[in-house]
Amino acid sequence: MMGMARKLGQIEATALAYVQMRNLRSVKTGDLVAALRITSKQERELLSRMARAGMIANVRKGLYLFPTKLPLGGIWTPDEAIAINALMADKQARYQITGPNAFNRYGYDEQIPSRIYIYNDAISGERAVGRIELTLIKVNQGRLGGTEQIETASGEAIVYSSRVRTLVDAVYDWSRFDSLPRAYDWIRTDIDASRITTADLAKTTIRYGNLGTIRRIGALMEQINIGEPVLKRLQRSLTPSSAKIPFLPDRPARGRLMKRWGVVIND
Repeated sequence: MMGMARKLGQIEATALAYVQMRNLRSVKTGDLVAALRITSKQERELLSRMARAGMIANVRKGLYLFPTKLPLGGIWTPDEAIAINALMADKQARYQITGPNAFNRYGYDEQIPSRIYIYNDAISGERAVGRIELTLIKVNQGRLGGTEQIETASGEAIVYSSRVRTLVDAVYDWSRFDSLPRAYDWIRTDIDASRITTADLAKTTIRYGNLGTIRRIGALMEQINIGEPVLKRLQRSLTPSSAKIPFLPDRPARGRLMKRWGVVIND
């Protein structure tokens, strides 16, 4: 810490040493007052100053992440797993990473998103933890699930939508993720390559989709000649309706009608 003390103010160096010595990952307002023998006002100013300097990361007002070791140059940001898990734990929320991040993870899209898209059951809106930019999408608890855990280089577990759940999300949340018609090609390719099964796709669609998602995926599966048992399973989950919906929602509903699904093939 001696070399660090020459670069940092004494109180910043002492705060880092205290947190590191106790193997703390996060600090809340009030945690350092007695340990550093400072006032509450001094603590607030210290934490705010360290966050502005990039030494620590602000999760939300009054909650900060500290590095296990401050890098050379004195600038640190948590990795995505540490940032997300800290925010979700603070809110006691369930979550899963979805959308463009999952598209990239499973090889559907080569573009690396600048933001992380997260379904969760607690908060909505745009957030930043250090340099990690988050788009938080609050959903009801019934739409959470169909996940897999990934261990990151930092040793943290992070939760992603599974491959098949990602495909369902790409049809369900097409307007948010700009994922149609690409998602239909992803589904066709994954079925052809046996990366997913049609039974699992049908089950996941019924469990986490809505009526429009079920109808569109049903129409797609009929187009590629999926077996009748799977199609009947999807059809049984629908309520009778005379309304027609387009296969591609952002295009005019002109084309051949697949009566079984009430879907106009407008591609």
